[in-house]
Order: sequence, then structure tokens, then C-alpha cells
Amino acid sequence: MMKKFYHLGTCTTCQAIIKDTKVDQKGFEMQDIKTEKITPAQLDEMKALSGSYESLFSRRALKYKELGLKDKNLTEKDYRDLILEEYTFLKRPVAIIGKKIFVGNDKKNVAALREAVDQL
Repeated sequence: MMKKFYHLGTCTTCQAIIKDTKVDQKGFEMQDIKTEKITPAQLDEMKALSGSYESLFSRRALKYKELGLKDKNLTEKDYRDLILEEYTFLKRPVAIIGKKIFVGNDKKNVAALREAVDQL
């Protein structure tokens, strides 16, 4: 079963989630998206599990405002291209356990991830 964790090594929220869920001790393949870029195949796999590129896209990224993206009508292709071009556009962290995906750091999602990891 695939166990993969995409995160940003410098992100304190990601670090706290890793510590809280213990994914680093459960045999997850850890990928720091700043030092090891996401491949198109990896992003397409995330999209297949999450349902859309938009669901993986972070509107909190500084470049979102800088590039004036909030005023544009973005397509799925735009979201895909932006995430591949700029790692900060990926909503973090992203955890994949088998056919389940956990995207982002809201409390409900982190709780669901913790529960899934505890069952491994």
C-alpha cells in the first residue's frame, strides 16, 4: 500500500502535523516539495484521488495575490500548471494512504489523517 506525505520542511504547521500524526514513524515516503519538486504524474495522481486540481490549490499562497489570480477565472488546467510551476500553490500537507487522500491542514482533515495513520 502506498503511503506518501507531501510537505514543506520549513513549514511549522507541516512539522506539527508530522509530529502529531507520526507519519514519519509509520513508513511514509516523505517528500519535501521545496527540495524535491512535484512531478506532473504525482500531481495527476493526487487529482485522481481528490477529484480536482482546484481542491489541491492553495489560495493562501503569497503569489496568489501578487499575480492577481483572485480576479481571474481559473480553469483546472490553470490550477495544474500553477501548482507545477510554484510549489507554494499546493495546499499542504498532502497525505496519501492507499486510495485515500488528505489535503490541507484544517482540524477535521488532520483528525481524519491521524485516525487513518493510527489504523496502520
